[in-house]
Amino acid sequence: MIKFGTDGWRGVIADDFTMDRLWLVASAISRYLVANKEGGGKPLLLVGFDTRFSSDMFAQLCAVAAEAHGIEVRIADKFVPTPSISYATVNESADGAIMITASHNPARYNGIKFKASYGGSASTAITGEIESELRRVEKDPPARPDVLFEDVLARGGITRFDPKPPYLDEVVRLIDAKTLAEGGKGLKILFDPMYGAGQGYFQEAIERLGLSADQIHGVHNPLFPGMQPEPIGRNLDDLREAVVKGGYHVGIAVDGDADRVTAVDATGRFISSHMVFALLLKHLVEVRGWSGDVVKTVSTTTMIDRLCEKYGRRLFVVPVGFKYICDLMLQEDILIGGEESGGTGIKNHIPERDGILVGLLMVEVMAKNGKTLGELIDDLMDELGQRFVYLRRDIELTQAHKEALLENLPGLRPAEIGGQKVTEVETIDGLKFHREDGSWVMLRVSGTEAVVRIYAEATSEEEVEDLVARGKELIDSVEHAVKGDGDGSRPR
Repeated sequence: MIKFGTDGWRGVIADDFTMDRLWLVASAISRYLVANKEGGGKPLLLVGFDTRFSSDMFAQLCAVAAEAHGIEVRIADKFVPTPSISYATVNESADGAIMITASHNPARYNGIKFKASYGGSASTAITGEIESELRRVEKDPPARPDVLFEDVLARGGITRFDPKPPYLDEVVRLIDAKTLAEGGKGLKILFDPMYGAGQGYFQEAIERLGLSADQIHGVHNPLFPGMQPEPIGRNLDDLREAVVKGGYHVGIAVDGDADRVTAVDATGRFISSHMVFALLLKHLVEVRGWSGDVVKTVSTTTMIDRLCEKYGRRLFVVPVGFKYICDLMLQEDILIGGEESGGTGIKNHIPERDGILVGLLMVEVMAKNGKTLGELIDDLMDELGQRFVYLRRDIELTQAHKEALLENLPGLRPAEIGGQKVTEVETIDGLKFHREDGSWVMLRVSGTEAVVRIYAEATSEEEVEDLVARGKELIDSVEHAVKGDGDGSRPR
């Protein structure tokens, strides 16, 4: 059964994610748009795509499906970052947007995201309506018209557009050009789009602000050779080496569709999404003076909790998936929202994570303080009086194992982990075990892949590695209990 996960539907190309199945999803989205068009009339749908294998063809199929349902369709004229399509949805007053991308997943995956008219991830309510429509479509599939995309384009049923210029206008508007002019001159910046759709966007934006940036992995290669297009430490060896050898002050990396971002410091140190989130929160409050509360996903660092206490800002904690952050950004006065996987969004913009914008803001933070990101993180941890060391490990599963964990993991309740008493168990999404020393470990089955993730935070590399190992033992104990090859006891 096709179901929407944390952000759309994804699958392995030619196995799960096929033209026939995508036709059903595109038809369901089209019917949702027609049914929900206020005042009737013809809905407007935008379609974008990334650099993955056959993304352009998948996008064309979606455009044909929408046009066949009587929808006005505009399709990007080349591969584009997801944030540019999200912004265009608002800028073009569209009723929604389809983005063909599997985000940060391995090259064998592709997927489809649906962006609502407000320019952010479709809410659970919206995806629920689309899935209900999909169940009906699956029972009585509409025939695919025997037409060529080029013929539909030629007769004006579908038009092409370029979301890049207005999007870059928007992100440049949000950056303090004066700060970059005063403190950014001489900054040597390297950008890594990881062979993805962000190619060229960061450089053009930073040039408009009077600086410049070099780029690596800036060619179209759907195999993402030698890496997975997710900007986490183990995938950034090329960027780390290039930054150190080239004497760059910072290396900024975005994922395959450029909505997630992390960095590498001048010394080669990985600046995780948690550190980016914390630095931006501090900057927006102390330097920009912006109002608003904060939202984070449950797998995100405790640094955010501490900063919210310091600034007197409310902190909302939500399940994994930016759609939950987006929901709150639409309902509350939210200054910033962020998730562990690298997605961060700020107020005065669309309710969407935006890797290009956040990368530019990191340069602004450096220019304002005259320090590297690593130095700024050390200062922040000194200020908070504690080290925060975070680690995530992904374990691949068979589909059967994934389903078994989804069913049996929720009942796991160890009294102790690694000799430390468990003081609280959060069940917002997966299981997050807080220990009496303030450290924590979280277990969560992915919503988009056959993977179980272990997240942990402690005060040293040794402690966090041990916590992750303890998390793996907990997962193994569930597997053994399900198979019946143990007494079901759980390690402590």
